[in-house]
Amino acid sequence: MSAIPGTSAAAETMSGSTSVQNDKAILDKDGFLKLLVAQMTQQDPSSPMDAAQQTQQMASFTMVEQITNMTMDNAKSAAVGMIGHDVTYIDPADPNKNATKTGTVESVSMAKDGSYTLTISGTAGIKPDTITQVA
Repeated sequence: MSAIPGTSAAAETMSGSTSVQNDKAILDKDGFLKLLVAQMTQQDPSSPMDAAQQTQQMASFTMVEQITNMTMDNAKSAAVGMIGHDVTYIDPADPNKNATKTGTVESVSMAKDGSYTLTISGTAGIKPDTITQVA
């Protein structure tokens, strides 16, 4: 597979380049699949993609999907494992995110997008990533 025209030449002519990282520029599994489909539909018919490359990309897609599924299962297990435990969490009502509260995890709720929230001592909607201590 060849480079997109202009990108390698532009990169070679840049001097003193600066690396910038954008955490939101991560390719998720849906983006990966769209990219693969676009690559397959836009390929040159006289020089199609090698079957081995196609198989390798599909294997990569499957691996990304399985890792994503495992991560979600681990998050679910961790959230459910906190039920009945006393936790300290950052108060979502505090605009400075400095105040903490302590309470007992009563339940775990799953949203349609797959994210989890906790109900802690009657306060619903606490995100698990705001927990600072589990006892």
